[in-house]
Parts: sequence; C-alpha cells; structure tokens
Amino acid sequence: MDTLLSVDDLSVDFTQGGETSHAVKHISFTVGRGETVAIVGESGSGKSVSALSILRLLSYPPASHPSGRILFNGTDLLTADDETLRHIRGNDITMVFQEPMTSLNPLHTVEQQIGEILALHKGLKGEAARVRIVELLTLVGIRDPETRLESYPHQLSGGQRQRVMIAMALANEPQLLIADEPTTALDVTVQAQILALLADLKAKTGMSVLFITHDLNIVRKIADRVCVMTKGEIVEQGPVKDIFEHPQHPYTQKLLAAEPRGFPRPIDPHAPILIEADQLKVWFPIVRGFLRKTVGHVKAVNGVSVAVREGQTIGVVGESGSGKTTLGLALLRMISSEGPVIYLGNRIDALSARAMRPFRRNLQIVFQDPYGSLSPRMSIAEIVAEGLTVQEKGLSLEAMREKVARALLDVGLDPKTMDRYPHEFSGGQRQRIAIARALALEPRFIMLDEPTSALDMSVQVQIVELLRNLQEQRNLAYLFISHDLRVVRAMSHYILVMRNGEVVEEGPAETLFAHPQTDYTRALFAAAFNIEAANHHVVRD
Repeated sequence: MDTLLSVDDLSVDFTQGGETSHAVKHISFTVGRGETVAIVGESGSGKSVSALSILRLLSYPPASHPSGRILFNGTDLLTADDETLRHIRGNDITMVFQEPMTSLNPLHTVEQQIGEILALHKGLKGEAARVRIVELLTLVGIRDPETRLESYPHQLSGGQRQRVMIAMALANEPQLLIADEPTTALDVTVQAQILALLADLKAKTGMSVLFITHDLNIVRKIADRVCVMTKGEIVEQGPVKDIFEHPQHPYTQKLLAAEPRGFPRPIDPHAPILIEADQLKVWFPIVRGFLRKTVGHVKAVNGVSVAVREGQTIGVVGESGSGKTTLGLALLRMISSEGPVIYLGNRIDALSARAMRPFRRNLQIVFQDPYGSLSPRMSIAEIVAEGLTVQEKGLSLEAMREKVARALLDVGLDPKTMDRYPHEFSGGQRQRIAIARALALEPRFIMLDEPTSALDMSVQVQIVELLRNLQEQRNLAYLFISHDLRVVRAMSHYILVMRNGEVVEEGPAETLFAHPQTDYTRALFAAAFNIEAANHHVVRD
C-alpha cells in the first residue's frame, strides 16, 4: 500500500511562563492511501495535538516542534510555506471536529458555510455552487437537502450538524480526512449512522481517514490499523485485529478492560416511593406570524408516568430530542408541566419557587458537562457550598468548610484542594466536584443527566463505581439519563425507553436488555452493542 502520510519522530512542546510541557514525544506512524488509521487514548494523551500538528493548526508560539517531519505526498508540512499550506488545507487534507456546534458559524446558513469552501478552493459560485452543495448534502445523508440550505446550525439536530461538517470536509474531494472525536457527543444510533457514512464515503471516494477517538468500540468498527497513545507517546500500534486480540502493552490492556461492568445492588421492592409523576406533559407552544399566534405544540413530554423508589435507579434512554432531560427537569420542578408530581406524598407541581425551596435540598441534579456547569470564577469550596448558603444560612464558615471537606472525601477528592479552581482539575475530577456539590445537601433524589458521556472510558468506570457506592451508603434514588447503554445497564434497576416525548417501552433492566420488545429499542441496543442489526431500524435525520 502506498504511503499518503508519514509522521516521523514528531514532538510537540508548549512553552508558557518560562515552563515547557512535552505534549507529544517522538511519535511515528503512517497512513496509507485508502486506509483508516485510528489514534486512540484518553484525554491528555496527545492524540488531538498530533492531529492538529499535521495541518499546523496549533498556536505558534506557545506550541513548537523540537523534532520530527510530517510528509504528505512527499511534502514536509512542518517546513512548508504558507501558500503551500493554504492549498493543502481544505483541499487535500480536511478535518472534522468533535463538537459541530462550536465549529460551525452560528450566523451563517448551511449554504453559506459549504459555499465558502467551494468558492475559496474551486472558484464555484451561484447556481453551480448551489448544485454542488445539494449534491454534497445528499451524499452525507441529509434528507430533503434543498430545504436545509437556508437552515442555521441551531436549527439542525446533532447528527445533522455533524453531517454538514462532513459535507464541508468532503467538498473538495480530499485525499485525507482527519476526524477528531466526530461521534463522541452523538446518540448511539446517530453514531452508528455517522460511522457507516464515513465507511461508505471512504469506499466511494478512496480517501484515507485518520480517526481520533477515546472509544475502542469505534476503533473496532471503523479502523484498519490503530495507534495507542498515552502521555504523549505511542505505546503500541498495529492491525486492529492484532491489537484487540493480543494487546501487548499494559496501557492497551487497561483500555480494553475499561468498560462499566456489574449491576446495581438489588432494591427492596416495598421501599417507599420518593418521587412520582402521573401522565406528565410538557408541551412547548409553536408561535408564528405577526400576532404571535400559537399554531401548534412541540410535545417534549407527552403523558409519561414514572415512580422512583428509595435506593432505586431509573434509567431513561433514547435519542436526542426524545424528552429524557425534559422529563427530569419537570420532576425537579425546574420547568413547568401538567400532571401531578408527588414527592413523599406532597404534591409539588403547583408550588411557587418560594414554596419549592424547602424541597430543593432533597432534589439535586448533576449535569452532563462538568466544565460548563462549574463556575470558573468560583473556588471548589464556593461551588460545593453554594447550596448550603441558601439552605443552611446559620452555618459558620468553619462548619461549612467541614461539610465541603466531607462531600469531597465522599467522592474521592482531597479536601486540601478545595481552594483551587475548576480549570486545575481533569474532566473526571470536575464531575466528582459536581457530584460533591449535589451531595453536600444530603439529598434523597439526584437526577444524573448524561454524567459520563464527556468522560474517557476508564474515568466512566470510576464514576459509575462511585455512584453505585454512594447509592448503597446513602440509599439514594437516581434518575439516570444517558444515551450510553453500557453505562445504563451497569447503573439501572428499571428502564424507560423514550421516543418523541413518549415512553415506547419500559421494564426491569435485566428483562429489557435480554428481551427488548419494540423495533426502536432493538435498534438502540444494536447500535450500542455492535450487533449486526444496527442499521435496520435506525431513524435517519
């Protein structure tokens, strides 16, 4: 196989304030024509920095390359002049990033964003560009592409936005596509679609793919060869089959073993019901016209009933837009809804914000993105104590810090770190801080909204273990919302499967995973567990 890209002895340093960190240390790998090579490793391993170095997209300074060559079709990209790089970027090598919402311009339509690339590299404008844009959107599986040309990024689903990013990347028929965690934020069914799409496009166009990920399940599905990175070094590389069946390096073995396992502790079937809802509805009005008339409703949650017992975890699964998070927010009375919501015999759905305040300490939430949910201007002590300042106003500073220290200890963090700030912690540590903030008030019910989806596999295992231990120690009840069915299986006693605001199937976790009854549930499980039927009932964008 001809070599398209050759990375030889590449190092990347970052120098700030007189201190130098070695992000990448003397790595070497190749990508052949028509080949998919995956670089896999946890956050901070250097995989994305290596990928960005190929197109020289790092900030120089503070970044520098003390050693290495990056040969693309014989041209060394590290020493190439600006004109050569401009021609190669977006033309011969393109890149798809992890989060399309931050990569796409929120002020430009789909047509403008793809059209810009065609105008810059191909000189295509007007009707010719429009025809090519529709062609590209069709290629990446956007339904009725003509109707999407005037759409802005916020008007598209996560899967559609990622497809638009891929269409932009393919606009100039590149020889190499670099995909940096392109499916991490997507539902399992949409993830399956995007992976199938990339494989199909690769077969049709003959392009090569460099795929960056922390998910070994994806590597197994898409790659020909894999490079395993940790602490800036490639510790093992080879054909996917060899690496998966005969991993040599301890780190590779650790990654392959990092999957949430086991089951939650059995619950008492007669345990008291903490919180329940009957035929809960959350409808958002669709307002149109000059007079702002309501012409319909988005039925985000439509007639859902749920009861959570003490010490029980109810898993809620489904694709984006299925109503999972809306259901949780309605139970916690963070949004308005119709239908009774009862906490320990008290109907709370009609209570004012002031009347709800005494219940708040018992009803807590942990969000998906720990970095986004923790204020960067507050110390960890201030973040964890925030609820205490409202619920326990008479606490002295010393008593408050003591409670913060206890909460941090409960989640496995050193209380001595409480005066640091969120940016000084890893993703997994930040999620532990978010859990500590919820625990500080000693709640009885916690809504966990995708608490592991932004984390590496090994960190996911740790957080699942932590949550199960806390549940056992404190008899906590959880509403566990996730699209990661492996985590849901390890956490949940009972599962609701949601689609378009309604529960399409529910039952004990063990029964549901063993014998799913609906096509939709089977499609979700197939996509998550790499079953052959993965694409049979997948809902297309």
